[in-house]
Amino acid sequence: MLSNDQAVHDAFSKQSFHFDEEDASNPVLLRMRQQVYTHVSQYLKPRSKILELNAGTGIDAVHFVKQGHTVHATDVATGMIHQIHRKVANHHLHSSLTCQQLSYTDLADVEGSEFDFIFSNFGGLNCVDDLKKVTKHFAALLRDGGYVTLVIMPVVCPWEIAGIFRHGKKALRRFRPQGVLAHLEGKYFQTYYHSLTSIRAAFDQRFTFIRSEGLAAVSAQPHNGKFPLTHPFLDKTLNQLDARVRNHFPFNRWADHLIVTLRYTP
Repeated sequence: MLSNDQAVHDAFSKQSFHFDEEDASNPVLLRMRQQVYTHVSQYLKPRSKILELNAGTGIDAVHFVKQGHTVHATDVATGMIHQIHRKVANHHLHSSLTCQQLSYTDLADVEGSEFDFIFSNFGGLNCVDDLKKVTKHFAALLRDGGYVTLVIMPVVCPWEIAGIFRHGKKALRRFRPQGVLAHLEGKYFQTYYHSLTSIRAAFDQRFTFIRSEGLAAVSAQPHNGKFPLTHPFLDKTLNQLDARVRNHFPFNRWADHLIVTLRYTP
């Protein structure tokens, strides 16, 4: 039987071959990604040095490089790292985008230090049961005044709870403290959901919480990518409502994902 880490590696390596195509064809995911970029841009200084965790195929890394930053992208999956290397070569980014095959629980071995920003997008950290296994490394990697932005799936998601009459107990899967068995590319691995309280608790007193923002708090979730096409008026209405509530309680902690930013001040 595969270990959880090996199953994660195999699933995401296999997904890497079609990840970009699926991402580009999903309007909900594109909208969510743009919201993440808008959030992060408020804290990124010009020409920042960014460490990206669970970087996937490098979609976000390329975006930040095009904004004038340098990125060291890390991912545990061989397939994902291969796709990043392809992007570096195709876009001639050798001087601004580097990558390293590395789990975010092994950041003591990361190549480089004194980063201005640590970034993790779209729930990669939901594959770890205890966020402290990751965040314990951050202080040694960040410059004074550096920022951390993590995009993580929380425990409470209004869209999923609303589906309880249709999906039964499955709608409450995020509340299981022992985690949930996820299925991707024929592989099964354990995933875990983290409340805003537990995310903040994973950082010591040297990190100051700045803000959290709901991602798809009341608007469509990424697995329902056809929703904007099948229900355009409702989708527009929900997006407008989402923009109004996602920075306020409870929707800045109840959503499909949370965008959470902290500042390092030793």
